Amino acid sequence: MKTQPRKLLIATGIALWIAAVSTSSLAATASQEVTEARQETQIWTTYALSPYLRANDLNVTVHDGKATLTGKVNEDVNKDLAKEIALGVSGIKEVDNQIEVRGDYTPTPATARSYGDIVDDASITTAIKSKLIWSKNTEGHDTAVSTNAGKVTLKGTADTAVAKELVGRMALNTRGVTSVSNQLVVTPAKPGVADKTKDASNEADDEISDAWITTKVKSTLLYSSNVRGTDVVVNTKDGVVTLNGRVDSGAERALAIEIADNVRGVKSVDAKGLTN
Repeated sequence: MKTQPRKLLIATGIALWIAAVSTSSLAATASQEVTEARQETQIWTTYALSPYLRANDLNVTVHDGKATLTGKVNEDVNKDLAKEIALGVSGIKEVDNQIEVRGDYTPTPATARSYGDIVDDASITTAIKSKLIWSKNTEGHDTAVSTNAGKVTLKGTADTAVAKELVGRMALNTRGVTSVSNQLVVTPAKPGVADKTKDASNEADDEISDAWITTKVKSTLLYSSNVRGTDVVVNTKDGVVTLNGRVDSGAERALAIEIADNVRGVKSVDAKGLTN
């Protein structure tokens, strides 16, 4: 009499075990697919951001930690770069690099801006806006910045022609910028408003820390297309910025000094240690 219930119990247990194993297997498979999709996206995104690879016809698939690369490039160095980028992604243990190198290969021109182009332009716009915000000579100016294919357009107002020219020069000196359309309109500020703005700026400068100044000077030098910012050491004490290192020319040295002196809170710049 007890045999049938016992068999039913065993069958039920087996069924539950199979269901549990199946569910676990499906969850593991789904997790693996998500990981592989993330790895493929990360590799492709890096290709899209790279100025050397973004225009090439490249495809990526990942399975069990192995990335397979296909497509065409026109130089061996680009094929090697594609492999190194894939190997740099977490979880990628092996790369099957099937990319074909063809010297006569010409990437098909894009009909619209690529993802990489959009990121480049956004980075330029952000860099210029940051420089304007940090500058003690452009505070209070109404400047709109837009970038398309490295071409920057400035719109808004400036207090003087000198200020307008300064904003244009700051934009043109930003890494990645190919040209600047300076459409700022010179609109002299009313004396009372200008004095109040200047007083507020001076009070704010007194409260700026040396660490903040050092960080902003370093960042502005790195943003610059005409100064090797990585070769310039920046220190600040009581608002006095000290620059040390080597530059390629007297013009680059003068520009580095101008960049540092233009940052809010800087009282003076000591560049005796900056040689060329």
